[in-house]
Amino acid sequence: MTEGTTAAKAGDELSHLEQEGEIAADYLEGLLDIADLDGDIDMDVEADRAAVSIISDSGSRDLQKLVGRDGEVLEALQELTRLAVHRETGDRSRLMLDIAGYRAKKREELSEIGAKAAADARSTGEAVRLDPMTPFERKVVHDAVKTAGLRSESEGEEPQRFVVVLPA
Repeated sequence: MTEGTTAAKAGDELSHLEQEGEIAADYLEGLLDIADLDGDIDMDVEADRAAVSIISDSGSRDLQKLVGRDGEVLEALQELTRLAVHRETGDRSRLMLDIAGYRAKKREELSEIGAKAAADARSTGEAVRLDPMTPFERKVVHDAVKTAGLRSESEGEEPQRFVVVLPA
């Protein structure tokens, strides 16, 4: 494959992800209108997936309703948004949705948990088992452990699937 062909494929992928983001943004705008909630939509491409965020300038707690307890409503809205994208494109979407900065804050917390678990595994020489987590949460922890130079695995069955951090 030539350099030009590789660049063209990368450009096509970026264009496809931007299209996913636009479809998702339109879907979410409609949802906000129906729910009579204020929020701005921000679109980006992060780590080879479309990322869409709903943010509010007013600092309104209204958007917290769309996050729900422990992000449950956010997870459901993300799946509905992915389905809306799939309906339009025919392709399965890996789109990530964030509302009111919930996922960004959660990502920071989980990165700290992963780094601490890696440090514990390194110092004790024993595997560290963490509490059950969602797929999103496990992915963030796996990335933090990898950054710390160790390996981790997921074990168990949903919804009790958890991360095990392995010593060096």
